[in-house]
Amino acid sequence: MKQNFKLQSFLADNAVVLIFVIITLGAIPISGLPLTSIVQEILTRIGRNCFLVFSLLLPIMAGMGINFGMVLGAMAGQIGLIFVVDWNIVGVTGLLFASLIAIPIAAILGWIAGQILNRARGREMVTGYVLGFFMDGFYQFIVLYLMGQPSIWTAKVLDRWTALIPIHSPTIILSRGYGIRNTLNLDAVRQSLDKFIPLKIGAISVPVANYIVIGLLCLFIIWFRKTKLGHDMRAVGQNQAVAHAAGIPVDRTRILAIVISTILASLGQIIFLQNMGNIATYNAHQQTGFFAAAAILVGGASVSKASIPNVFIGTMLLHLMYIVVPRAGTNLFGDAQIGEYFRDAFSYAIIALALVIHAWRKRANAEAARSSLRGGTEAVKE
Repeated sequence: MKQNFKLQSFLADNAVVLIFVIITLGAIPISGLPLTSIVQEILTRIGRNCFLVFSLLLPIMAGMGINFGMVLGAMAGQIGLIFVVDWNIVGVTGLLFASLIAIPIAAILGWIAGQILNRARGREMVTGYVLGFFMDGFYQFIVLYLMGQPSIWTAKVLDRWTALIPIHSPTIILSRGYGIRNTLNLDAVRQSLDKFIPLKIGAISVPVANYIVIGLLCLFIIWFRKTKLGHDMRAVGQNQAVAHAAGIPVDRTRILAIVISTILASLGQIIFLQNMGNIATYNAHQQTGFFAAAAILVGGASVSKASIPNVFIGTMLLHLMYIVVPRAGTNLFGDAQIGEYFRDAFSYAIIALALVIHAWRKRANAEAARSSLRGGTEAVKE
């Protein structure tokens, strides 16, 4: 009986992971891709995506669920890269400069988001998701109207709130004199971190610097969990009422979790985009939270519990599916678009499945707690 219960518990805890393992293992031979090509793609994608996924850990630890508002940090990272392109700062120096611009912007946006989420307790995830759309309007207003060439600063232009943020490079500005082009090439910093410490094993290139940065972030998270603030976040995540009674500033702790998460998201977006080599100025950030959430949930995390291994497992499995499923769809049905449909369907379905499993387990645990309480009460009466 105990073995059956343990098996059921294991399957419930790892249902999402097992589903993805079955899907990807079945798609690999059908795709026909060589193993070296798959390994190369996985190493590259882990190096460019993991930092973004790690930004979700602290809000989960603080009991705020998945921080879909991380797109605010992605916006900050993109603003930093726009200035790097404008000033033509090359290499890793350019990435550092973009980070210096992005971090204070992300901190301010994170503080605003934390204040809002504190007023939406119990609905942080949906509020963060909507907040991302709301702030996207401000981001687009800044990039589309406030950025422009200083030479067109006239009283008439200033009255229209355009070109208040000087951009000197005419190659990245729309022909009207203000507003950033739809797509920017990041030639100055393209894969500068990826190639900073070159390592080639046979036909496989390993982005060593990316993994060093990710390793440092892992060490930071391990250290942070042992600090007083880390213990406070865990206490707040377990029970806010008890944490407040213990003298922990609950609201401040939750805000700090969102601020740190938003800053990490801004740095993660910079790492992601330098690998891609270009920015879709107006929509590159929009799906950041969705794909990061899908990755961490695929790794076996839930909206109330996540760990470092969940990040690596989820990023690997999700992107392995992105690599092999479209090609498998092409080979099976003769149409690559069908594989893309499968990929999108599985991505959205995995978030829904993880949330349903979390709600079911939460309700089951509550029922078990009530049953044990009733049993204890009956024993006292007897």
